[in-house]
Amino acid sequence: MDFPRALRRCRTRRHLSQLDLALRAGTTQRYLSFIESGRSVPGRNMVVRLAESLELPLRERNELLLAAGYAPAYPESSLDDPALAPVRTALDHILRGHLPYPALVVDRAGDLIAANTAFDLITEGAAAELVGPGANIYRLALHPHGLAPRIGNLAEWGQHILARLGHQEDLHAELAGYVAHLEPSAAPLGFAVPLHLRSSYGELRLMTTVTTFATAVDVTLAELKLEAFLPADPATAAALLAAAGPMASAAAGQAPENTRSALTAP
Repeated sequence: MDFPRALRRCRTRRHLSQLDLALRAGTTQRYLSFIESGRSVPGRNMVVRLAESLELPLRERNELLLAAGYAPAYPESSLDDPALAPVRTALDHILRGHLPYPALVVDRAGDLIAANTAFDLITEGAAAELVGPGANIYRLALHPHGLAPRIGNLAEWGQHILARLGHQEDLHAELAGYVAHLEPSAAPLGFAVPLHLRSSYGELRLMTTVTTFATAVDVTLAELKLEAFLPADPATAAALLAAAGPMASAAAGQAPENTRSALTAP
């Protein structure tokens, strides 16, 4: 894709006028108009400023630089790179620290990187090919052989999942087919969409939070997400606490302790 068209697409996707973007980037509307028409060729620093002003993810900033004919500014390391060892240690620490509540780490596509042992309660009964490092958690959530048969509010939860798949059109089309015939309930949702999940410890009502590395300048690190499940009522909290004992015993002898992980030491 040529740079003027790429820049214009990024700007319009964020509903910014040329004047808005020019002010953010510290330039003039006239110069920005020349760039988007191909009459002016911006320098590397200007491309970086425009990408930052558009608040693009690091991957898209690199793509914009490539479109302009410049080398990427942000590295994309493998997760097992020695430089990311502190990241792996931090993620394992957070996953263990979140027990007895389930927590997991996924990449940009939603593929599982790591999870703590409490996540086993979420995945119980799911087909083996939908579970474990490398499996897609969105497919796990909505697939008929995944969590879908155990989700009490599949229509609402399904729409919540689908809303997160804007950049994955093929996966969105696949998963939309699993929930397209379901009508959301007319009941009020409350302050957040909970997950109503049947389990061997009773029905769980769970809220989710998503954490990212806010200061990341590596593409891989910036795209990691840590998703944590929290109890939405006292009964769920008690069930998760009761389940933690057997799961901790079952996990004994596995490394890293209390996690199911694709994180590897250098």
